[in-house]
Amino acid sequence: MTKAPAKPRALKPVVRQSTAAMIADSVRGALERGDLPPGSQLGEADLAKQLGVSRGPLREGLQRLTQEGLLLSIRNRGLFVIEMTPDRVRDMYVARQAVERAAAEQIHLLDAPEQAGAELMEITDAMTVTAEAEDATGVGEADIAFHDLLVRLAGSTRLSLMHRTLLTETRMGIHALDPTYEGNDSRAAEHRAIAQSFIDHDPATTDRLLQLHMADAVERLVPGDGAPED
Repeated sequence: MTKAPAKPRALKPVVRQSTAAMIADSVRGALERGDLPPGSQLGEADLAKQLGVSRGPLREGLQRLTQEGLLLSIRNRGLFVIEMTPDRVRDMYVARQAVERAAAEQIHLLDAPEQAGAELMEITDAMTVTAEAEDATGVGEADIAFHDLLVRLAGSTRLSLMHRTLLTETRMGIHALDPTYEGNDSRAAEHRAIAQSFIDHDPATTDRLLQLHMADAVERLVPGDGAPED
């Protein structure tokens, strides 16, 4: 007797990205690399030619980035990359702190925060190696990877979506305000302490270290700046 085909329960539908989503991701990558500098104007014709797309999906993709706050549409002037001013950097870190502290809280509520800590510790090990090799780019990428993983481990889609834009702004701020930021080798120790606090099941220490880490990041990007600009 022929058996009926098995019906796998674990498989999920394949999600295909729209052209507009792929365009948004491509432009977002250019913003993160500094290929599209803050304040620069974007020309639709030039971008459409470079990406090999038509104006319709291009406009939709750029609109997504405008809604995320990465691009600014000025009436009768066009579309521009946002300026990474000291005020914007400070505000961005306020938002990052809120998202990452919320993510850390969720991780500690899980059954095994030590597993999350172990995964984060692997990134700090890589960060230490790149710091010792004076590989500033490697340190910077490990830094971003650490915070990206921290939020993803919380299992919150909304936190991850918000955090993606904030990490793009972080990269833009590093490019725009302080090219030496990525060479700071004290970050490996800071990240290691945060990872260890998860392993130790110590949410209060995690929260305190994240706040200190964010304040330190702002000070590195906007040194000697104690108050918002008027």
